[in-house]
Amino acid sequence: MIAFAILFTISMPLAAQTVKAKKDESRVKGENTPGYAVDLEGSAEDVNSAFTKFLKTFGKTKQSDGIITLAESTINGAVYRNPVYGVTKSKGNTTTAWLGIKKTEWANGADAMNNELEKVIKEFGVQYYKDKIQAQIDESNRAAQAVDKQKQRLTTQNRDLNVKLEDNKREKLQLEKSIEKNKQEHELLLKKIAKNKHDQDSVAIAGEQVKKMVDVHKERQKKVN
Repeated sequence: MIAFAILFTISMPLAAQTVKAKKDESRVKGENTPGYAVDLEGSAEDVNSAFTKFLKTFGKTKQSDGIITLAESTINGAVYRNPVYGVTKSKGNTTTAWLGIKKTEWANGADAMNNELEKVIKEFGVQYYKDKIQAQIDESNRAAQAVDKQKQRLTTQNRDLNVKLEDNKREKLQLEKSIEKNKQEHELLLKKIAKNKHDQDSVAIAGEQVKKMVDVHKERQKKVN
C-alpha cells in the first residue's frame, strides 16, 4: 500500500493544463456546422460523459446519433429556446468537445450566441481538467489515509510486540531460575538417594549381625541345664 501510494504520486502529471477554445466544425443533421471546440486529454467515453453532465447544468439535454442536443438553456442568466448542439470526437489520446448552433435555427441571435458558446466550451475544458485533478487529489488523499492507517497499525503492532517481548524476558528469567532450582533439587535428590542406598546397606549388614547374635544366644540358651 505504501509503495502504491508513492508510485501513484510520482506518476501524476505536474504540468498545468491550458485550455484554448478554437473555431471548428462538426457534422450536425447532415451539414457541416461551425462552432467552437476544445481539445482535451482523455478518452471519448470520459469526455462525452463529462460533457453531457456539464451541459445538463444549462438546460435539458438528449443524445442521439452521437450528438448532444441542449434545449431551453439558460446561459449567463439569459434563457434560450433554440437548440445548441454538442459533439465529442476522439483521435488517439485526445478528444475534442465541440459546441455549435445552426444559424437557420437562431435567426438574428446567432452571432451573440456564438460568442457565448466560445466562453461555455472553454469553461467546460477548464472544469474538465479541474475535475480530473480533483479526482487525483481525492485518490491521493485516500492513499495518504491508507498510509496513515498502515503507519498507525504498525505503531500499535510495535507497541504490542515490545510488551510481549518484556513479558517474554520475565518469563525467560523465571524459567532460568526454575531450571537452576530444578538442577539443584536434582543434585540434592541424587545425594539423598545415594545416602539412602548407603543407609539401606548399613541397616542390612546390621540386621544380619543381629540375626547371627540371636542365633548365638539361642545356642547358648540350649546349653543351659
